[in-house]
Amino acid sequence: MVADPYVLLLDEPTNHLDIPAIEWLEERLAAFPGGLLLVSHDRMFLKRLSRRTLWLDRGRLREHDEGYDSFEAWSEGVLAVEAAEQARLDKRIASETVWLRQGISARRRRNQGRVRRLADMRQQRADRVGLRQAKLTGASAETGGRLVIELENVAKAFPGPSGPKVIARKFSTRVLRGDRVGVIGPNGAGKSTLLGIMAGTTPADSGKVRLGTNLMAAIFDQRRATLDPESTLWDTLTGGSGDTVVVQGQARHVTSYLRDFLFEDRQFRAKVSTLSGGERNRLLLAKTLAQSSNLLILDEPTNDLDMDTLDLLEDVLADYDGTLLLVSHDRDFLDRLVTSVIAVEGSGVIEEYMGGYTDYLRQRTTRPALHVAPKRPVKVAERIADKQVNKLTWKEQRELDTLPAQIAALESEKAQLEAALADRGFYARDRAGFEASTSRHAALVDALTRTEERWLDLAGRAEALIR
Repeated sequence: MVADPYVLLLDEPTNHLDIPAIEWLEERLAAFPGGLLLVSHDRMFLKRLSRRTLWLDRGRLREHDEGYDSFEAWSEGVLAVEAAEQARLDKRIASETVWLRQGISARRRRNQGRVRRLADMRQQRADRVGLRQAKLTGASAETGGRLVIELENVAKAFPGPSGPKVIARKFSTRVLRGDRVGVIGPNGAGKSTLLGIMAGTTPADSGKVRLGTNLMAAIFDQRRATLDPESTLWDTLTGGSGDTVVVQGQARHVTSYLRDFLFEDRQFRAKVSTLSGGERNRLLLAKTLAQSSNLLILDEPTNDLDMDTLDLLEDVLADYDGTLLLVSHDRDFLDRLVTSVIAVEGSGVIEEYMGGYTDYLRQRTTRPALHVAPKRPVKVAERIADKQVNKLTWKEQRELDTLPAQIAALESEKAQLEAALADRGFYARDRAGFEASTSRHAALVDALTRTEERWLDLAGRAEALIR
C-alpha cells in the first residue's frame, strides 16, 4: 500500500488478523482510489468492499456484476438453471454437482429455521442476563445440570517488565446449557486466558469460578498441537486400529466421516504432513467434533477454511446440542452462531453483549481502539542502550542481505511444484511422485514462512536502528 499502486491484488489479506485490524484494513481499502482484486473467505469483508464477483466453480469462472452481498441468491439461481438443463437433457449429474446444488439449497432452507431459532435463543439469554443485572432472584433455577460456567468478579493479571498486564478486572458472567458464547478482542488482549479461566484450566487471581457438574469438554486448539504429522488421516481419527470412528457416541465408518469433512478418497491414507493449513484445520475439527462432549471450546476454528467448509462447520455447530465457547475473528460466522458476545477490549476491560457481532456493534457506546500499551518517557541513555542491545551483529547483517535471495528461491520452487500438482493426471501416473511433491510443498510452505518471519525481524531491527 505504501507504493501507492493503481491496483491492489490481495490474496486472503484478513487471515490471522484480529477484528480491529480487519476493520482498519476495511476502512483503508474502502478509501483506496485504485482497483481491488480480492481473494477472501471473509463474507463481511467481501460484502463491504466488492462491487463485482468472480466465482471459480468446478473449473469454470463465472462473473456476477454485483458485490458479494447478492452472491448466495445469484449462485443458487445459477445452479438451479444448470440442474434443470441437465434434467432436460437426461444426463447423469456429476456427484460433485449433486452435492454442491443440493447442499447449498438444503443449507439455506435449514438456515431459515435456524435464524429464527437463534433469534429466540438470543432473546432468552438477554432476558436471563437482564434478570441477573437487576439482581432479581432466579439463580436457584439455573443451578444443577443447567449451569455450565459461572464467573463472579474474576480478576487476572500477569507480571511484566513495565508493570502487570491486566487481563480481567471483576468480570462476571453465567453460561447455561445450550448457550453459544463468542469471545472477541484484539490479539494479545487475553481471549485465550479468559477461555482458560472459563474452562477451569487457568486459575483466576481473585473472584469465584464455578463449573457445572458432569462437564465433558472437547477443545479445539488453533495451534494444532494434537495432530501428529507422521500419522495418516485414517489413523488420526481411528487411533490406529479398525475402520470406525465414534462420533458423539455413534459408530461411523471412517471413510464416510472423512468425506463429510470434504476429504477425497486418495487422502485417507496420506500423512498429516502433506495437508495444507486449511485441510489440517478440517482434520482437527473432525477429530474434536467426534469426541463425546457437552461443552465445546473452539479457539479460532475458522482460520484457513474456505466457504464450503465454513458452511459445513456452521451446520455442525448449529445442530450441536451442548454449550459452545467460540473465539473467532470471523464476524459473519459469529453473527450466524452465537447468542452473546464477550468483548475482551484490553487493559482488563471485558464486557458482555447480547446477540452476535452486529448486535455488539449496535450496543457498544464507543468504538474501541486497538490495544496499545501506554507509553512512558524514555531517556536518551535508555535509547542508546536499546540500540546497542538491538544492534545487528555482522552475522545477522550478512543473513539479512542473503535472505531475499533465499525467499525468491523458495517461492520459485513452490510455484514449480504447484504447477506440477495442478496437473489432474499427475496422481494417476505417479502416485509416489505426487505424494513426494505434496510433502515437499508442505515443507516449502513452512520454510518460506520461517524465512519471511526471520527477514521481517531482522529488517525491523535494522530500520529501528536507522530511526
